[in-house]
Amino acid sequence: MSTPVSHLHRRQNVRRAILIVSFLLFPVTFYYLSPYLIIMGAGERTASGSMVVFGMMILTALVLGRLFCGWVCPAGGLGEALFTVQNRRANNRLNWTRWLVWVPWMAIVILVTLTAGGIRHVDVLYQTDRGVSLTTASGMGPYIIFYAVLALLFVLSLTAGRRGFCHHACWMAPFMMIGRQLRNVLRLPAVQLSADTPACVACRSCTAACPMSLPVQEMVQQHHMENSECILCGTCVDVCPHHVIRYDFGKPEL
Repeated sequence: MSTPVSHLHRRQNVRRAILIVSFLLFPVTFYYLSPYLIIMGAGERTASGSMVVFGMMILTALVLGRLFCGWVCPAGGLGEALFTVQNRRANNRLNWTRWLVWVPWMAIVILVTLTAGGIRHVDVLYQTDRGVSLTTASGMGPYIIFYAVLALLFVLSLTAGRRGFCHHACWMAPFMMIGRQLRNVLRLPAVQLSADTPACVACRSCTAACPMSLPVQEMVQQHHMENSECILCGTCVDVCPHHVIRYDFGKPEL
């Protein structure tokens, strides 16, 4: 017996709700995802909360891939909320632009760390007000940066297609992409997608629904579901009328 459509989409409703809550909490968590605070802390020989979080992204990606992007990321929450305004597919051939942000930034982080003499201690709550990123005690400077980031999210989401910021400017995704690639090289068991290729009828529902604009139906036909842009959101799993795609846990396919 087929699974009711309402059940198929229940998981996606929960996922989107988590993303929206994460976005609403962005003023609280902003410093833990800050590209600048990691530099500021490194200059004071301190591993800030953002340095700890980015390090955790690499480690968790060994098992969970980019699940953070699909289920928790506040930027992803805003990006998907804007699907109601603009739902055009993004151009995945331009994803290399995010590395123009990430590589110079990481070079600066390394240079500042070495110049300061290395990291001496960890302060997860560095520069926060009792763990909260933006408060009245923060002054106007952090708010200006916060709203500038929101403006960038808005502009890219409305001009570059679905999750435009994720494709072209995100400084967090590369950490998880590196962790996922390391997992694939070492052939470690992890959360992944798998497909029953013979059952696919090429309806392309999965491709049409993918929030990362991936050619999911082609991936199914090639029996290769691994893709560095996949955020393991499970949208393709839930929209497939024949249950061809599923979550799995195991080693990467050869």
